[in-house]
Amino acid sequence: MNSIIKNFTIEDYPSAFKLWQTDDNVGLSSADVRENIEIFIKRNPGLSKVAIDNGNVVATLLCGHDGRRGYLYHLFVDKRQRRQHLGSKLVEACLNSLMEEGIQKCHLFAFDRNELGKKFWTNTSWQKRGDIVVFSKDI
Repeated sequence: MNSIIKNFTIEDYPSAFKLWQTDDNVGLSSADVRENIEIFIKRNPGLSKVAIDNGNVVATLLCGHDGRRGYLYHLFVDKRQRRQHLGSKLVEACLNSLMEEGIQKCHLFAFDRNELGKKFWTNTSWQKRGDIVVFSKDI
């Protein structure tokens, strides 16, 4: 496998969305339609990443910030490409991009039912926060 990591562009969206749909642990909503992802990418240029292998998107990670904290969304590696450190490489690339923008802390959200995801984040030195609660509201 000779995957390359590159910036996520809107041209990568159809393949990325198709990947995300293969797993219930990726929470998809209206925020993930093409137009909204395009806005996110334009608002956070050069931060989101994909891994490409033989011309195909095989892993994704959306990354952005609010000027104060970074946020990661939709880390996903194609099931056939796992155990090759693509997830870690995408995370490292995104964190490096955030550091270049002066962002010193990053958060992510994972479903509590996502055992594989929780194991990945724990094994890559991320700390699970027990002192905050997330509230959401559709507007």
